[in-house]
Amino acid sequence: MNIRQMWAAKLAGLSVPRSGGARGRSSASAITAARQAGGAHAGRGAFEGQVLGIDPSLRGTGLAVVEFRTGRMPLLLHCRTVTISPRVPMPEALATIHRAVSAALDGHEVQHVAVEQSIYVQNFQTAQILGAARGAAIAAAALRALPIFEYGPTRIKQAVVGTGRASKEQMQKMVMGLVGHGATLAPDEADAAGAAICHAFTYR
Repeated sequence: MNIRQMWAAKLAGLSVPRSGGARGRSSASAITAARQAGGAHAGRGAFEGQVLGIDPSLRGTGLAVVEFRTGRMPLLLHCRTVTISPRVPMPEALATIHRAVSAALDGHEVQHVAVEQSIYVQNFQTAQILGAARGAAIAAAALRALPIFEYGPTRIKQAVVGTGRASKEQMQKMVMGLVGHGATLAPDEADAAGAAICHAFTYR
């Protein structure tokens, strides 16, 4: 059973097997089935509440607040890409990221924060910059004593699309389908929303 079929089963109040299941359903039909399956018995044992997803980067941090409620598909409440010019010094960029995360938390009733882990990089300076951006984002949530969870990119893709090798385009389409968002999400925003969806679906 792939992730789309698991969402449909959860919303229908059915048990979700850990292996096996049906094959061959298209993304569009699976998403439609999941939406139509909402009801009084939906979402048993699943996370309920608002999750702030964060895809950290010094020059383009993605943020997305997604709400999860029994009987309905995820709802995207807020998303933005914190775009910072390369001309802006690193300390100012980190402050901007911190303020953006703080603003997202101030404007919503977020219960958990899901952060995409940094991919492995060979360049020490790049790793250092990514780490600083992550620290600025995480610190804003930590100051509010919010639970923070970290997920690798492969795990997020597996949870949202059904394969850890999904492209950014596949992530965008699947996230937009799951949250019912009509406009095209920017790649960093889709990744942030994907982190939130991954957390809500796998949280126990």
